Amino acid sequence: MTAPVPAFSAPPGQLLLDMQNIHKAFAGVTALDNASLSVAAGEVHALIGQNGAGKSTIIKVLTGAYRRDGGTVTFGGQPVDFASPLAAQRGGIATIYQEVNLVPLRTVAENIFLGREPKKWGLIQWPAMNAEATRLLTDLGIQLDVKEPLGSFSTAIQQMVALARAVSINARLVIMDEPTSSLNEREVETLFGVIRGLKARGVSVIFVSHRLDELYAVCDRITVMRDGRTVYAGNMTDISRLQLVEQMLGREIKNVGAQTGFVRHEGVRGAKPLLNVGSVVRGTRLQGASVEVGEGEVVGLAGLLGSGRSELARVIFGADQPDSGEVRFGGQPVHFRSPSDAIKAGLGFCSEDRKAEGIVPELSVRENLTLALLPRLSKAGVVDTQRQAEVVERFISRLGIKTSNPDQPIRELSGGNQQKVLLARWLAMNPRLLILDEPTRGIDVGAKAEIQRLIGELAEGGLGVLMISSELEELIEGCQHVTVLHDGRTVANLAGDEITEPLLLHAMAQGLEPEDMPCPPTPPQVRA
Repeated sequence: MTAPVPAFSAPPGQLLLDMQNIHKAFAGVTALDNASLSVAAGEVHALIGQNGAGKSTIIKVLTGAYRRDGGTVTFGGQPVDFASPLAAQRGGIATIYQEVNLVPLRTVAENIFLGREPKKWGLIQWPAMNAEATRLLTDLGIQLDVKEPLGSFSTAIQQMVALARAVSINARLVIMDEPTSSLNEREVETLFGVIRGLKARGVSVIFVSHRLDELYAVCDRITVMRDGRTVYAGNMTDISRLQLVEQMLGREIKNVGAQTGFVRHEGVRGAKPLLNVGSVVRGTRLQGASVEVGEGEVVGLAGLLGSGRSELARVIFGADQPDSGEVRFGGQPVHFRSPSDAIKAGLGFCSEDRKAEGIVPELSVRENLTLALLPRLSKAGVVDTQRQAEVVERFISRLGIKTSNPDQPIRELSGGNQQKVLLARWLAMNPRLLILDEPTRGIDVGAKAEIQRLIGELAEGGLGVLMISSELEELIEGCQHVTVLHDGRTVANLAGDEITEPLLLHAMAQGLEPEDMPCPPTPPQVRA
């Protein structure tokens, strides 16, 4: 292990926020242990750590969602102990969560001014509110009808509306929890421009992200947490990416060349085709999409936002019906009319949005893990609890799921462990093909590497994997083949050494076949 990097704190007179010796426990389990977080006035401060490191807990302690068990919090030079998030908001702290915490059925303008509507003689001043909402969004580079329901817009737009709400309260500190997870490249640049604008006005920003490139692009200082403790605080310029990862993991990284946990294998020699999808059309989103997966292969599905990756996965799994095209599974033409048909045939699907389409938050780890398996565990409507317990115990051990016990509510687990439960749910079904849509999105470095290694091991065991990923490193290091979509069409199929960043980026951005690309390192072959 490299020597620890010395801690750093801004001079006391410059501090806007100073949290020291923070303790918090839940049912006897320590979540924060002597943690600290100091943010200077007018700085962008990164807060990072593995899932379960304590990032969300320390933010919720600050904003009054949790009551701290010990420690001190000073904001603007005054001791504070906010009783609720509303009290924190009134005190000058705005929080934007990864899962947008707004009201979909209310209009965009109503969401921006929720609880703070401009009134005259007790009546809401609708024209003034709509005009101000339009101005706030225009300043963020967003043009839309603020009188439309928020739920009619994309997740990315909803994220920007949440940001507009935070800006509108004239906060002194804005907390952004994974704000770029649903944004495309242009929207990320717009967000960074807004952050720099806030900084120029003297507003501080706490920026929570797992994307190291973003931290170095926009942040001044950083705090690293691990196991509920603050293990490093200092300038971004004083610590390398490798040191950051080592601080998060608490151990030295041996293989500095690899950027993911994948260990690429060559696939099964002479493997039989497992999935063949040809020229699928659905509405305007899919306009001739094709992909192939063989037994024991990890095939990547690449493309920019809106390229049709998730839409193609939903068609394959029977969640949506194609207008035309062919799907063959195991050498036979299939037409899955619902996901249950696909599951019976041997497919599993981990959706991109594990909160909305994966986990059932109020159910336990045990119940979530065996949800798809219940028909096989039941007789006359009665679940065989002994067999269920055996399955749960086996997969908790196999995947290294960190939980206090199988009956712990899954909502209390970290994002990485929730994703492992979803993987276990499908592995318990003994599938032939597993479709993974952004399997490591919003997951810390350590859990990400564990899941990546697991995917590789499953493929080596003969499982076919179709993996959608926005991270080029995952595609380059983890896949034997990569299919690239552009505007709903398959535009490239790369294999082995052909899977390079330049070729992937060119196909994703330009929609060109690889043979049309300038100066490829080797002539890529399009798979039949």
